[in-house]
Amino acid sequence: MALFRAKVKAVPATASVPIAAASGARQRSDNFLGFQIGAAEQAAMSVPSVTRAISLLSTVVSTLDLRSYTLQWTGQRYEKLYVEGESWMGRPNPTETRNFTLSVTVRDLVMQGRAFWVVTSRYANGFPATFQWLPAANISTPNNVGPQWFGSPEVIMFNGVQLETRDVVTFLSGSQGIVYTGNRAIQCAIRLDEAAARFASNEIAAGYLQQKGGEPMSGEELGEMAAAWAANRRENSIGALNEFVDFIEFDSDPSKLQIVEGREYSSKDLSRLMDIPAYLLAVSQAGSMTYANATEARRDLVEFGARPLLHAIAERLSMDDVLPRGRHVEFDTESYIGEMAHMDMPATEDAAIRDQSMTEVPLND
Repeated sequence: MALFRAKVKAVPATASVPIAAASGARQRSDNFLGFQIGAAEQAAMSVPSVTRAISLLSTVVSTLDLRSYTLQWTGQRYEKLYVEGESWMGRPNPTETRNFTLSVTVRDLVMQGRAFWVVTSRYANGFPATFQWLPAANISTPNNVGPQWFGSPEVIMFNGVQLETRDVVTFLSGSQGIVYTGNRAIQCAIRLDEAAARFASNEIAAGYLQQKGGEPMSGEELGEMAAAWAANRRENSIGALNEFVDFIEFDSDPSKLQIVEGREYSSKDLSRLMDIPAYLLAVSQAGSMTYANATEARRDLVEFGARPLLHAIAERLSMDDVLPRGRHVEFDTESYIGEMAHMDMPATEDAAIRDQSMTEVPLND
């Protein structure tokens, strides 16, 4: 592994006085009345497993620090030389927190397979100084209609208005958005939730009223009788029927319909769709979480879930239209995992390691 050098001061990549972007002022919305996330995304976010997965992924990405580096050849390998970063690495949008900007960017990458930032100001040398997130659901690209995005679009429309392509940073995920690839799994989860809600909302046993004798009633009369029966049973636990009508309970319940098992399988299916280990979505697994693997859970979340998103964002921000050639940015995942591991370490183990590190080891003669 290459040895990392300490951070050093570098000549800033941009001038200190920003100037307005060529068309950023008119591209930036003064209000959010036209912003939307789309019906498909709203439906997906109504599923608790999807919401949980999005929350985990966006929390990881938005809490990691961005750092800048250059590559230096040592004669055998390239080593990273960390340098002073740009101001937007701490807050891309001066009017919003970095946590918000990165969180909604991650959500768009997962949901739509791409995300967009518009440059709202530039430095004197032309490199971006500030950005604003634009919801991907408001973006249309006539030369690439999806759901598979084959590259950065040449024509970008925001709510029907064409944007200046050079002022838009397009983040592309390596996978299609789940609103396309996961539509069937999401709809299945919604139907299972609706079925569970129907059983939960019924205060009386489900069934039907059957007329056994007397003058046959019309459909309207049967409907009125059923409505009166249901309304009375909601208010009173005891009902009354005459000799010509019987109440017959349906021989079904959530266990027989396997609604519980179906919802459990649906959650596992969504964990596969979202690239999240099932146990992180509170899906029951064989065995149980122990102290020994609690730290590994955070590592699994980064390795299997967040890493593709981290690379999609960092590599796009390292391109030549955002930073000068040779400059790169990355997320500091090592500090995140290291800090979590240290926080999870028992006091006795922490002390043992500290004492061991302070013990003098004699050198061999």
